[in-house]
Amino acid sequence: MRILDKYILKKFLSSFALILTLLLPIAIAIDVSEKIDKFLRHTDLSFNTIIKDYYFNFIVIFGNTFMPLALFIAVIFFTSKIAGNTEVIAIHSAKISFTRFLKPYFIGASIVAFIGLSMNHFIVPKSNKVFDEFNNAYLKKKEYNANQLTHVNLQLGPNDYIYLKNWNIDSKQGYKFSYEKFEGTKLKYKLLAENIRWIESDTVFKLTNYQKRIILDNRDSIQTGIILDTLFTFTPNDLVNIDDLAKEMNSIQLNKFIKQSRERGISNLNTYLVEFHKRTSLPIASYILTFIAVSLASKKRRGGLGINLAIGITLMFVYVFLLKIAEVLGAGAETNAFVMVWLPNIFFGALAIYLYLKNAKN
Repeated sequence: MRILDKYILKKFLSSFALILTLLLPIAIAIDVSEKIDKFLRHTDLSFNTIIKDYYFNFIVIFGNTFMPLALFIAVIFFTSKIAGNTEVIAIHSAKISFTRFLKPYFIGASIVAFIGLSMNHFIVPKSNKVFDEFNNAYLKKKEYNANQLTHVNLQLGPNDYIYLKNWNIDSKQGYKFSYEKFEGTKLKYKLLAENIRWIESDTVFKLTNYQKRIILDNRDSIQTGIILDTLFTFTPNDLVNIDDLAKEMNSIQLNKFIKQSRERGISNLNTYLVEFHKRTSLPIASYILTFIAVSLASKKRRGGLGINLAIGITLMFVYVFLLKIAEVLGAGAETNAFVMVWLPNIFFGALAIYLYLKNAKN
């Protein structure tokens, strides 16, 4: 690696770390001012618990969120400075092409992308889980019981659905259970029960005060009873999984959940697919944002650093705006989640190529 590469890479990583270090304390200060009264409300909540369970995970989650913004600003910041000092002109005068000039930036973007991929796929989901548990226990107004699930819906197959008003994870018992089977859009079979309990020793569900309804062409057949032992294509673990948010599963767990759901014939998994694909698309955007930032900032402009930062921050807001739109549209049943999640990268990738070609010619 040349001295020039080491010099730029050092500037790249140090500026990135500096911007990220400046953004996080601001976010923490704002959050503390909003939450301090809620923390003080709980006399059993220690300072160590707040730091360990809340703010440690806060730094992980929001640090990962701020990474693209910090990267973009950092590259524009230090590249504008070296361009303003005519260092870029001196580099090109030494017969170093714009493509070769991008090499240390590529290495820096690769380091940031690797960190982002590792965090998105494995570290951030774990932090999300602990962070949400803390929020539910101490910061939400309503009392939260992690052992009690409410209004559980699960699709067992293309035409099979269940609903539970309540489900207790420890006792493996639920209330107000219904199972429905459709043919197309027509309901053909419905099973209702006041109580449902998982019998571990027999691997069956025991229904209490049940009613079976079979819808025929000209009439309905209804059967009632006190106790019914029956089998379903789900287990108590499946009920817990659907209550977990996609963002709280690491990518191995999320991919397994998506595969199991597809095997059941569940068609609309776009909410989970958006989360899964987003974990890769955001870190890969490090390359795109880096090349755009270098292309914008490597030319000495009238207005210098200020105008470059203004253009860069505007583009960053456009990227975030497109990303949020893509997430919402991608979660729809009739869209391709993969295409929608990658659409902002495709758009800005095209812009990066255009700016690269424009600078490479000069």
